Amino acid sequence: MSQTRVAVLVGSLRADSVNRKLAERLRDEAPEGVTLELVEGLEHLPFYNEDLDGQTPPEAVTQVRARVAAADRVLVVTPEYNGTMPAVLNNAIDWLSRPYGAGALVAKPFAVVGTTPTPYGGRWAHADANRSANVAGAVVLEDVTVSQPGVDVDVLNDAAVLDRMRGALDALVTHQQAPSSAA
Repeated sequence: MSQTRVAVLVGSLRADSVNRKLAERLRDEAPEGVTLELVEGLEHLPFYNEDLDGQTPPEAVTQVRARVAAADRVLVVTPEYNGTMPAVLNNAIDWLSRPYGAGALVAKPFAVVGTTPTPYGGRWAHADANRSANVAGAVVLEDVTVSQPGVDVDVLNDAAVLDRMRGALDALVTHQQAPSSAA
């Protein structure tokens, strides 16, 4: 059986983040044949600047790009900040989108899950992450996005919520891409 590698980008830098804990739980409970790697170091990426992205980009950029490039799939687990995705996630996608047309996200199945303590559950952040990843060349699986309101729900211990999160991961892992029409 082949191993499916999923790079996980966590949109919150806070050590006690519910989204980080959710990502860790998904990693720890990954089904057989699936490995989830939390891509660390997003906080060390400088803001995207094409002047820095030459022959020798910063080491933090090289490491994050390599981890995502080595994965078969990308899962984002993120909250929502001020109605959009956190800046650290947006910046990571910017770096991963380069070089244009050949970035680490190109042709990778991509899905977003997460929670925010609002009635919307991160819906706008997740839509923005999907849109940005799509522009970067990822194969966005919008139908598996899980935006979970964290209001009155213990996200990490609610069986229905965890089942939805696991279902999104399963859909990402089992996604079959259409054969390329390039000859």
